[in-house]
Amino acid sequence: QSCLSRQQLLAAIRQMQQLLKGQETRFSEGLRAVRSRLSTIHASLAKAAPELSAASCPALQAPADGRKFGTKYLVDHEVHFACDPGFQLLGSRTRICQANGSWTGQEPRCEEISECLSTPCQNGGTCLEGLNHFKCLCPPQWTGTTCQYQAQTAPPAWSVTDDPAFSRQPRCAQIAQTQQCSCDPGFHMSGTASSGICQDLNECEVYQQEGGPRLCAHACVNIPGSFRCSCPTGYVLLGDGKSCEDIDECSLSQDNCTSGSTCINTGGGFECVTPQCPLAAGNVSYVKTSPFQCERNPCPMESRSCHQAPKTISFHYLSLPSKLKTPAPLFRMATAAAPGRPGPDSLRFGIAGGNNRGHFVVQRSDRHTGELLLVQSLQGPRTIHVDVDMAEYLDRVFQTKHLSKITLFVSAYEF
Repeated sequence: QSCLSRQQLLAAIRQMQQLLKGQETRFSEGLRAVRSRLSTIHASLAKAAPELSAASCPALQAPADGRKFGTKYLVDHEVHFACDPGFQLLGSRTRICQANGSWTGQEPRCEEISECLSTPCQNGGTCLEGLNHFKCLCPPQWTGTTCQYQAQTAPPAWSVTDDPAFSRQPRCAQIAQTQQCSCDPGFHMSGTASSGICQDLNECEVYQQEGGPRLCAHACVNIPGSFRCSCPTGYVLLGDGKSCEDIDECSLSQDNCTSGSTCINTGGGFECVTPQCPLAAGNVSYVKTSPFQCERNPCPMESRSCHQAPKTISFHYLSLPSKLKTPAPLFRMATAAAPGRPGPDSLRFGIAGGNNRGHFVVQRSDRHTGELLLVQSLQGPRTIHVDVDMAEYLDRVFQTKHLSKITLFVSAYEF
């Protein structure tokens, strides 16, 4: 009996051992399957990693002696470059981040403009190159920034007129057997002490020659014993006696614009403007919805060219002083979604036309706003036109476009 029970117990133990071995084999196979699956997922993710990183491009630096506009390096974003005064840009002015993670165009660099190439020194002067400027070494008998004036061998005669008001008798007194003479402020003694005369000191000329502080914002007029400042037509002299301020003819109703036009104040004057919508062309036509805005009429469903034409055209007028310091923000464009309608998830800004386009760049200032910057100074008087467009995209599909036509009236003066 006991022998049989022992045999049965050994058989049961062997069965348990076989069962455990089978369980161990299945567990090992399961582990191998999980490890294999993880390896497959890891490999596929590693392969996809370059595509994910290609959503942006490498950071770009401003060129030496230049500036960079734009801080986003994502796909379809633009970065613009401009050079400091005295340098010219070689390479690409604008670079766009492509889907493959590389930038379009060539790396920009700024090369110094040689001022001496144009031989500015006259009358045998030697030109010396400097940073953003040149200097002329003049022969002994010539003077001036470009050796344009004959040097005076005698002291300059400050009195510019023989008008009696510009000369007067000195005030003299006998002190201890000697005669002491003096002149009023603004006059100086000319001649010997015994037969001298007080002549007016031309402050306008003295300060100009000695490189002193600028007496007047515009023109200096010499008067007996002193000076006064004057301003050009269209400006008024301020209380400090030297600065000029533009007269706003439009707000003072001093313009002669007809009822169909609008008065725009400019530096030293005004302009009468009458913005017009473009003439109908094909399926594209516009209607004026305000004095400064046109809206496109509804397009036929099948007309691709109509849908790609600007939905709105707006007109803007800006007045600028001459030689404005750059970079200067001039104008902003923004978008806003209509209630209940999904807004664009992407905007693209660009300069669509105009004269002197190289003076401007457009950069994104935030997700829904673009900004027109002046990056090369403008010298007046002149009128500049620049067109800026803003295209809206949703899921990378073009939705619509808006056009801003900007006119800049650049004054002849720096104030």
